[in-house]
Amino acid sequence: MPAVIEQSVQARLVASAPRMETVPATLRYDRQDPYAVSMAFPPPATLEGVEVSWAFARELLVQGVDRPAGVGDVRLRPYGYDRTVVEFHAPEGVAMVHVRTSELRRFLARSEHLVPAGSERDYLDWDHDLAELLRERP
Repeated sequence: MPAVIEQSVQARLVASAPRMETVPATLRYDRQDPYAVSMAFPPPATLEGVEVSWAFARELLVQGVDRPAGVGDVRLRPYGYDRTVVEFHAPEGVAMVHVRTSELRRFLARSEHLVPAGSERDYLDWDHDLAELLRERP
C-alpha cells in the first residue's frame, strides 16, 4: 500500500472578474504526517510564479465539506451544489478557490483507507522525531 496519496483537482479561482479561472491543484496526504493534508498550486497558477503549497489539518477538510470550518490561514465552507470554497489567508491577501466537493470526499476516503481517523498517532515515529529534535546542529 502506498504511503502517499496525491490527487489532481481542478480549482476555480474566485476573483473580482465575472469569469472564474480554472487552475490545477494537487491534494496530498502522507502517512508519515498523518494529521495533515496539503494543497499545491503549480507556478503558472500563482502570482509569484513558483509552486505554492498550503498544509492544514485533515480534520479541517473533513469538517469544511459539510459546514464552515477554520479560523486561521485556511478556511473552508460548502457552497451550492457540490462545491466547497477553500480560502487561503496570507499577509499579501486572500485567495479563494472552489473545488468539487465530490473530489474532496474521494480524496478523504482514500486518506481514510490509508490511515483511519482516530488512529493517526499510531503512524507517528516518536523515536525518530525526538531524535531529530535532540540532534545537534552545526
